[in-house]
Amino acid sequence: MKRKKVCYLMEYPIDLPGGAQLSTISICKGLAGNKAYEPVVICPDLLYPEKNSFPFRILTYPMGEKRLPNLFKRIKAFKELIKAENPDLIHIEMSESLITYGFVRKYFKNLKYIYTDRGMYFGYRTRSKIFMLPVLRRSEMLITTTDRNRKLWEENSDVRPVETIYNTISSVFNTYDESKRKKEGKFTIGFAGRICIEKDWPFVPVLIKKFKDSGLDFRVELVLSLFEKGDDLEAAELKKKITEIVGEENFTYRSELTQAEMSDFYYGLDLFVMTSSFESFGKAAVEGMSRGCAVIATGVGGLREVVGDDRYIYDKDKVEKIIPLVRKMAEDREALKEIQGYFLDRYRNNFTEEKYIERHLQIYDRITEG
Repeated sequence: MKRKKVCYLMEYPIDLPGGAQLSTISICKGLAGNKAYEPVVICPDLLYPEKNSFPFRILTYPMGEKRLPNLFKRIKAFKELIKAENPDLIHIEMSESLITYGFVRKYFKNLKYIYTDRGMYFGYRTRSKIFMLPVLRRSEMLITTTDRNRKLWEENSDVRPVETIYNTISSVFNTYDESKRKKEGKFTIGFAGRICIEKDWPFVPVLIKKFKDSGLDFRVELVLSLFEKGDDLEAAELKKKITEIVGEENFTYRSELTQAEMSDFYYGLDLFVMTSSFESFGKAAVEGMSRGCAVIATGVGGLREVVGDDRYIYDKDKVEKIIPLVRKMAEDREALKEIQGYFLDRYRNNFTEEKYIERHLQIYDRITEG
C-alpha cells in the first residue's frame, strides 16, 4: 500500500528550539515508522544542517532578515515544493505559513489542508486575521492546543470544525526513571524557560522573597535560555537578586541545557513554579509533570487548563494564598508525594507523545479517507 504524504509548512527552521518545532518533530518521528503516512517538512534552511539526523525528509528554502522579502521567498518556495511533492495533505504549523499558503492555495484547489494554532485567538493582530480567516474557512480543520482556545475560535469566528490536540514535549521525556526522582534533602524549587517578557522573570525574586519571609526553608534552581542581545544582562540581574535572598549555598544557575539535561533538572526538583504573564499552552509545566514534580503556576492563557486543578494556580497579587500549600509540600513528605503523583498521572493521561501522535493519526485518517 502506498503511503500517503503529509507536508508540514513552517516559517522557522525545524531545528530552532521552540514549541511548534518540537511538536512537529514529535509527529514526524511518529509517522516516520508508520506504514500509512510519509512526513515531509518544508521550512527555512536549517541552523545546523551538519547535525541533521531526523528520520524524515526536510526540504528547505532560503530566508533573510526582512519580513516582506521573506514572504515572497516563501510564496515561491511553497508553490514549487508543494507542486513537486504532490502531497495528500498539507499541515500548516505556523501563522506566517498559513498566510503564505493563502497566496498559493489557488494552485492546489483540490489539496486538503489543516492548521494548528499554537497560540490564542486573541493573540493575532487584526491585520493578520484579515489574511488568515479566508484561508482557515476553506481548511478541513483548525486544531487548537487547548479547549480554551478552541472555544475562543468557536465563539468569535465562523471557522469550523475546530478540535483540540494537547501539545506534547520532547521524546527524551517519554520514559520515567523513578530512581532519578529527588526523595530527600532540602526542599528545592525550580524555575526554567527562555528570557522573554511573557515569562515575567522580574517576579521570580519577588515570589522567592515571599516564600523566604514566610519561614520556608528551601533552595532554588534556575535554568535559562538566552537568545537575544541583552539576555545575559537580565540573567545576571536575576541571579544577583535570587542570591541575595537565599544565599549562594542555596542557589544553582545553569543555562543552555540540552533536552536530556533538562529532564535531569526536573528530576532534581520538588516543586516547579511558573510566573508567566502569558502562556498559550505551558510546555515547561508539562515537562515538570513528566518528571514527577509538583507544579504551581499563574492561571494565564492555557496554563490553567494544563495544570488542571485550581488548587495549584496562584494570583500574583495574592501570593500569600498559595504559601500554605507550598509550606505543606516542604514540611509533609507524604503530602508532597501525593501532589507529585497527581501531576505525573496528569501527564501520562493527557500529554504523552503517544497520545499526541494517536490523535493526529485519527484526524489524518478522517480527512484523507473522507
